[in-house]
Amino acid sequence: MVLPMTVVITASTDKNQNSVITVKDQHGQRTIDLPTPGSEADPSAEQREEQLINGHLTSPGPMVVNADIEAPERLATLVKHEDKPSALAHHEAKLSTPVQEQLINDHLTSPGPMVVSADIEDPETPANFVKHEDKLSAPVQEKDKPSALPHDEAKLSTPVQEQDETPALVPMRVDTDDSLLPPSTRLQRYLKETDELIVCPGVYDGFSARIAISVGYKAMYMTGAGTTASRLGQADLGIAQLHDMREHAEMIANLDPRKTTLIADMDTGYGGPLVVTNAVNQYIRAGVAGFHLEDQVQNKRCGHLQGKEVVDLQTYLQRIRAAKAAKDAARSDIVLIARTDANQKLGYDECIWRLKAARDVGADVGLLEGFKTKEEAKQAVIDLAPWPLLLNVVENGTSPRITVAEAKEMGFRIMIFSLAALAPAYTAIRDAFETLKNEGVTKTDKALTPKVLFNVCGLQDAMLIDANSGSSAFAGGV
Repeated sequence: MVLPMTVVITASTDKNQNSVITVKDQHGQRTIDLPTPGSEADPSAEQREEQLINGHLTSPGPMVVNADIEAPERLATLVKHEDKPSALAHHEAKLSTPVQEQLINDHLTSPGPMVVSADIEDPETPANFVKHEDKLSAPVQEKDKPSALPHDEAKLSTPVQEQDETPALVPMRVDTDDSLLPPSTRLQRYLKETDELIVCPGVYDGFSARIAISVGYKAMYMTGAGTTASRLGQADLGIAQLHDMREHAEMIANLDPRKTTLIADMDTGYGGPLVVTNAVNQYIRAGVAGFHLEDQVQNKRCGHLQGKEVVDLQTYLQRIRAAKAAKDAARSDIVLIARTDANQKLGYDECIWRLKAARDVGADVGLLEGFKTKEEAKQAVIDLAPWPLLLNVVENGTSPRITVAEAKEMGFRIMIFSLAALAPAYTAIRDAFETLKNEGVTKTDKALTPKVLFNVCGLQDAMLIDANSGSSAFAGGV
C-alpha cells in the first residue's frame, strides 16, 4: 500500500554562521547542525545526505522543501528519494514556482519552495537525488549518466535541456508562452499577474466555441442556460445535471487546450458536499479552467428569472468548502468562483455578507448575480476589494446593461456574456427557417461554403495531422 507523507525541510544559519537544517514530518521535528565547511566536524556530502534523510523518508508521498537561507554559500543540501532499483522510473519532480525555481547539481543558494512528488514502492533500496539551485541563473546538470536517473522524467514549468557527460553547464531555456500551461493555471495567472479584464463570450456548444476561438478570445464561458437549451432542448430550470454539464464542458475545453480557457457553470454543485466534491474532480479532469458555484436551492432556475430561492448561509458555505477541499486535494489551479443569487429576495447586504464568507473559506473569485443598478455593481467591487469579482451580463435580463469599458472602470476582473451566442443564434436560425418555409430557399451567403464552416471547426489542423502521420488521405485537397 502506498501511503502519503509530507516532510518540510528548512535551511538557515545560526548566530555562529553554522548551517542548520530543520526536518519536520508527521513524527515530529528534528534539528541538524551542519558545521562550517572545512572544519573537522564538517561531514562529507554523503554524511550530510544521511543526516537529512535517513529516518524521514521511509514511506512514499510528496516532499515539500522550503529553503530560507541567510548564508547560501555555506550550505550544501541534498534531497534524497528512496526508490526501487529502476532509478526513479516513475519519478515526477514538479517545481511549485514556474521558471524561477531551477534544478542544479549541488547547493541551495537562494530561498524558494520546491515540491517533489515520487511514487515509491520499495523505500529501502538505494537512493537517487534531486538537487535544487537558485532562481533564473541556475543551469541543470545530470550527474553520473547513464546510471543516474536513466528513465527519470522531470516535469518542470520550463523544459530542461538534455545534458551530456561533460561538466559544462547549459542554462535552462525560459519560455513565457502561456499556451504551454494548463488552462486553470493560465486563468490564475491572468488574475494574479495582470490587471486586465478577462472578457468571456458565452458559448453553448462546440461550434459556438470554435467561433470564439477563431475570433481570438483567450477565454470563454460555458453557459448552463445555453447547455440546457442546446443539449437537452429545455429551459434553464435545473434540468441539466452533472453528467450533462461535465461532458459538454470537457468537449469544449479540449477543442484546443492551448487556446481554450473555459469557465463553466456548475449550478448548485448538484447535491451535498460529496456530490460537490465529485463535480469538482470531474471538472478538473475535463480541463475546465474555472467554475462558479451558487447558493440557489437544488430546484433552481436561471438567475434572470423571478421567484429564485436560496439556501441558508451554512449550506452555501458547505458547498464552497467542499469545492475548495476538492481542488486542494487534487493540487489543481482550477478557479473557484462563489456565486450568490440572494439579491433578488434578501437584498444587497446579504449578498456581500455571503460573498465575504465564501471568500474567507477559500473561494478565488466572487459573483453577485442580478445587480439592480450600475451603482450597486460598482459598490460591490469596492466592498469586496481587493478580491476579484466576476460580472455576468445577460442582455435584456433583470440587470442593467454594462459595457466592457464600464466594467473595467468599475474594477471587475472577469466579465461573461452568457447569451452572447445563444440569443443571436436563435434569431439567425429562426430567420433562415422562416425564409426556407416561405420562399423555399435559405438565402445563405454565397461565400459561406461548407469548407469555410469546416475550417472554423479545425479542418486545416486535421489535414496537417494526417499529412504529418505519413498518410495521404487529403493529398488531393478537399
